[in-house]
Amino acid sequence: MQRKTLTAGLIAASLITLGGNSHADGLPDTMTWTAYDVGSQGHSEASAIADAFGRAHDSRIRIQPAGSAIGRLQPLLSGRADYAYLATESFFATEGLHDFAERRWGPQDLRAVAGRPSTFGVPTAADAGIRTLEDLRGKRVAYVAGNPSVNVKCDAILAFGGLTRDDVEAVMFPAHGAAMSSLAENRADATCTTTTASQLYELAESARGIHWVDIPADDEKGWRRMNRVAPVFQPFRETIGAGLSEASPANMLAYRYPIIVSLADRSDDEVYEFVKALDETYDLYKDATSAIHRWAIDDAGVPPIDIPFHAGAIRYLDEQGIWNEEMQAWNEARLARLEALSEAWSQAREEGGDLDDEAFAALWDERRQAVLAELQ
Repeated sequence: MQRKTLTAGLIAASLITLGGNSHADGLPDTMTWTAYDVGSQGHSEASAIADAFGRAHDSRIRIQPAGSAIGRLQPLLSGRADYAYLATESFFATEGLHDFAERRWGPQDLRAVAGRPSTFGVPTAADAGIRTLEDLRGKRVAYVAGNPSVNVKCDAILAFGGLTRDDVEAVMFPAHGAAMSSLAENRADATCTTTTASQLYELAESARGIHWVDIPADDEKGWRRMNRVAPVFQPFRETIGAGLSEASPANMLAYRYPIIVSLADRSDDEVYEFVKALDETYDLYKDATSAIHRWAIDDAGVPPIDIPFHAGAIRYLDEQGIWNEEMQAWNEARLARLEALSEAWSQAREEGGDLDDEAFAALWDERRQAVLAELQ
């Protein structure tokens, strides 16, 4: 498999209120965004972008951190948040997978505003002696309760190495930040995450040290095993992050994180102004973290991505000469998939009203697989 190339003061539940010189006509005066925990890559970048919006447009933005996928999505779905900085849970939510296969969820009508190219891998404590995926066998691997976005990627990486969760000592932590801190605290030996979480820099400076497990780009069987678990990854050689550099790179996964997500019925004009502000304030935030420069709109505003793009985002991208017919065809196919899954979910709910949870899950899986087979 060929390696793909990525196109090129933190606060919790805070209110950013820096003054500026102008205000975008369709950008709200106040917004609430959800993001991962304080110290995570997603929260750091949401904070930097919120700061840029405040300086340029007088926007007041409250960032609500949450360590679980449900915690980041529920405020968006209930209308208590305007946008969410999500990861692969956006794919699961639109597909009705994992936590979102429960009867109270099902496929959610979400749209991407933009999504930064990112990487994901397996950091380990250097003193744990883990150099290959096989070396994870029997080791303590930190997972995050209620976070399928992280956990499924971790399971996919184990599958790459011919392992399952049963082959390791899976240690479940209540929040993302706790899982990331667990290596330096010697409560785990490895975890799965992005490369620039603040806790990883602490690990690198700790007595245990940091080492990234190699995920070989040329192991085609491994990539096939991985993509059977979650078909959203590509290989990438990363040089940015804790313990990484041009002289000391690591092979890992490429995907999109964070993805700025809204509901489908969010105003086209507002989303247009949001993407415009994201693009026009780029110089204000592009140096805030080591990887945030990858929010350049011609990188972050193009498919493939986990969910369909919002029509308001497409309008701006088209005006900038970024969006093309191939991208539009991709988006229309992704919308058709979401619509078909939503219809199948409604039918499954009607047919399985008297079923227990296990039987309903089996019914939904059957209906979902049938829909995907028809779309191929």
